[in-house]
Amino acid sequence: MLPLVYHPVYSELVLPPKHRYPITKYHRLYLHLTQEMRIQHWADVRFFQPEPATAAELKTLHQADYIDHLIHNTLPAAKMRRIGFPWSPQLIERTLTSTAGTRLTVDLAHQYGISLHLSGGYHHAHHDFGSGFCLVNDLAFAARHALTLPGIDKVMIVDCDVHQGDGTATLLADDSNIITFSVHCDKNFPARKPDSDIDLALPRDTGTEDYLSAFGAVLTLALAQHQPDLVIYDAGVDIHQDDALGYFQVTTEGIFRRDQRVIQQCHDAAIPLAAVVGGGYRDDHQQLVDIHAQLFLAALAVHQPHRQPTQPGTMSDVQEI
Repeated sequence: MLPLVYHPVYSELVLPPKHRYPITKYHRLYLHLTQEMRIQHWADVRFFQPEPATAAELKTLHQADYIDHLIHNTLPAAKMRRIGFPWSPQLIERTLTSTAGTRLTVDLAHQYGISLHLSGGYHHAHHDFGSGFCLVNDLAFAARHALTLPGIDKVMIVDCDVHQGDGTATLLADDSNIITFSVHCDKNFPARKPDSDIDLALPRDTGTEDYLSAFGAVLTLALAQHQPDLVIYDAGVDIHQDDALGYFQVTTEGIFRRDQRVIQQCHDAAIPLAAVVGGGYRDDHQQLVDIHAQLFLAALAVHQPHRQPTQPGTMSDVQEI
């Protein structure tokens, strides 16, 4: 089965006009998958809906005072500006739900071998502060959770967002059982890049073939060296040549090949894979949909290569959301 994780709250956040964060892309992606790709009519594809994480759960990863101030809207204005969102109850609800969604994606990957989350990748959240549109670090949260599951003794986070996963690196610096691997643009946000376990920093204007060659070689070596029991994959599409914040020159077809390579290598090695859609930025949010959809096309290509969409029928195999 190919489990997909989604909640409508991901896009239910009102932001100021011309805000840089593409908040509607999650709902648009869901509509694309269900109405245009009709992914729910492929054999063994189901949607799952997370329940929000609790403050107590988040405090196992983040500083307790930070979580309390965040939830109760008592963070100093400067710290909210660093996050990049105006505070609202909806912001907190979507943060708690999306964080739980990445954890659920890990649970489903552990059970079925793969799972994809239509949100996630908030890798700039640190122990006691948020940054870069990230309030809570769902990748680190889910990785810690993965280590509590049977048979999972080592986790690897493969972060392909164009921006380095600085919060993930600092949060997990002392976790020897979680390997952090970030491939990113060398001269892009954040300005200060703490060491991940593996950092692949590529120059601005890196194109498709150079990106895939460099990343593929390091990925193969990393998987062979560390032999993780589960991989969490941040499939950020802000590496795209038309991304507003990216500075790379990778094509849509290149993103498909990247995603397919990660999924195929994990599949061939029998490593459960939990993927999140990660970053992607355009003023026209609809332009992101097809690019993010490459992750789902790649998963279908690897896990259901001989299947074709069935005729529209019952929705009995899909959890309505």
